[in-house]
Amino acid sequence: MSDWLLTLIVFSPLVGIVLLLFVPKTSEKTIKIVGILATLPALFLSLFIYLQFQAGTSLSEFSNKANWFRFGNLKQYDSKLFAVDYELALDGFALVMLLLTSVLATLAAIASIHIKKEWKGYFMLFLMLQIGMLGVFTAQNLILFFFFFEITLIPMFFLIGKWGYLEKEKAAYSFLIYNGLGSAILLIVIMILFARAGTTNIEALKYIMTVGGVPLIAPISEAMKYTLLIALLVAFGIKLPIFPLHTWMLKVHVQAPPSIVMLHAGVLLKIGAFGLIRFGIGIFPEQFKEIAIFIAILGVINLLYGAFLALIQTDFKMVLAYSSISHMGIVLIGLGALNEAGIQGAIFQVVSHGLIAALLFFLVGVMYERVNTSQLGDLGGLAKVMPLTAGFLLAASMASLGLPGMSGFISEFMAFLGLFKVEPIIAAIGTIGIILTAVYVLRAVLGITFGAAKKSYSESLTDIKGAEFAPVLVLLALIVLIGVYPSVLTVPLESTLEAILVGLGG
Repeated sequence: MSDWLLTLIVFSPLVGIVLLLFVPKTSEKTIKIVGILATLPALFLSLFIYLQFQAGTSLSEFSNKANWFRFGNLKQYDSKLFAVDYELALDGFALVMLLLTSVLATLAAIASIHIKKEWKGYFMLFLMLQIGMLGVFTAQNLILFFFFFEITLIPMFFLIGKWGYLEKEKAAYSFLIYNGLGSAILLIVIMILFARAGTTNIEALKYIMTVGGVPLIAPISEAMKYTLLIALLVAFGIKLPIFPLHTWMLKVHVQAPPSIVMLHAGVLLKIGAFGLIRFGIGIFPEQFKEIAIFIAILGVINLLYGAFLALIQTDFKMVLAYSSISHMGIVLIGLGALNEAGIQGAIFQVVSHGLIAALLFFLVGVMYERVNTSQLGDLGGLAKVMPLTAGFLLAASMASLGLPGMSGFISEFMAFLGLFKVEPIIAAIGTIGIILTAVYVLRAVLGITFGAAKKSYSESLTDIKGAEFAPVLVLLALIVLIGVYPSVLTVPLESTLEAILVGLGG
């Protein structure tokens, strides 16, 4: 059973898609129930693997491999040469991301109760998106990774373009063009590695490119390695995003429905960080060391640029969009440090921001349902008429600015600790971004909650209620749990960090 458990997790949403085919499109309640329940098997099974791991079971027990296809007929030389297998496996980092994806998918499905039209098509695309996200973090070879990576693009395009807001089509096409360009660059890198090494297995490529001793079909020069790493940086930098490859993301965060932005900000952006860590550092560690200071500088630019722009926005969605750019800079800062504290901080930031951003965008959606605006000038005094929503928003904002006791503090502290060890001047400049974060977050949130009330809507508002409590309470609980008990992440990440540091020669 454990051999096929990962396959069951990845493709479990397919059951929901099939069931939805037989549900009449007018049966709103049934469609929503099926759509939400279809996300649960992946969540429960991912949690089962995590608990088994904590109990001492090796993650290798859950790997899954089967023959898929091969190029050419070179079995007489090597049975594995130019063979592409169906391979799913987990390391500590992938397990954490699998859990994050499963949790956010279920919560985003619950948040989808606010979708107004064509629920059947929406949930079928939603579940297809979940399959792609789950597959990305479990794929054990680059071609399978690319396959799942592309699966995420198709449903996202339609979910933005069909169920988004006023300029949804522009946002959808911007998403598709930028991410399609990143996909094309990634495919070129994969094909070059496959042609030169004869394999796309991630662990085999790490061994070949770092340890050596395995003959390549064709040599890869140092210049070629640097070129491939820079190409990966661009491909995953678009996804992260890294300045100046970020403009498409702003449109998506503002125009996509809140439930989809929860997944986009919480999971899809994190594929960029996952790819940089697993493939950039994993396959090209020596070359990554050479450009580490450049990565750190890019991180500081992201942090400061996002913070400065968030400070002057008049739309709360745009504040959060630029905040995401700024917080992704902390991931780059941690990776640029290239030491245990920095890399651990970067991974913590991936998870922490995923939870915090999902919570903030869900709360924006709750407010938008009541007042039909996210303009800061039209919001104010919500603490009087929506006290619970205002309280949750304040709690989420405290997590975003890095309040001790919440996950944001742990990730930011470790990332900057790592960078201060190696590049104190760059780190010191970066701390300006932390100060600005507090300024723009408090400016926006305090204005919304305790600013001047707007009489045009204040007396008719209803507070957060019913199923809306589930995403808020779960996300807030996880943010606090990681903040006060970070071992829930550090334990599964130990083996991943050790492997990364060994590859870097540490």
